[in-house]
Amino acid sequence: MMTFHKNKGFICLVVMGLASSVLGDEIGSVDTAFKLIGANHKIVIEAFDDPKIEGVSCHLSRAKTGGLKGTFGVAEDTSDASIACRQTGVITLPPDVASKKRDGERVFKESTSLLFKHIQVVRFYDAKRNTLIYLTYSDKLIDGSPQNAISTVQITNAIFEK
Repeated sequence: MMTFHKNKGFICLVVMGLASSVLGDEIGSVDTAFKLIGANHKIVIEAFDDPKIEGVSCHLSRAKTGGLKGTFGVAEDTSDASIACRQTGVITLPPDVASKKRDGERVFKESTSLLFKHIQVVRFYDAKRNTLIYLTYSDKLIDGSPQNAISTVQITNAIFEK
């Protein structure tokens, strides 16, 4: 029993660290529909860096449902999302990414309903074109959405090297 209490803080830090590696920083939002009671519907813009590839940053916009359900966190957000990723520094691909062993690896995930629905971003590498591809989509335990968006990052380190 004492061991659990001693490690409780460490376990919380590890879980928080894992969660923060796949969550974005909210940059801003705009209201899209006025709700008399509760929060307004809005579009939220979030930024995140690829947790495995330094030098790549993405911005994701997504719908966020308001009203009473949205205010209390029980609303299901729509699957609408858009993504833009850019090279923001020198990129050195880890061997497992360059070999395509990590194609489809999740780099971002956020809940869009109380249970079972998430917006996700996964990464692919196109070796022939030396380009990273980021795909955003919504999943659901029962039935995912075909709505998706992609952004590509052509690796051009010369513009960042001095």
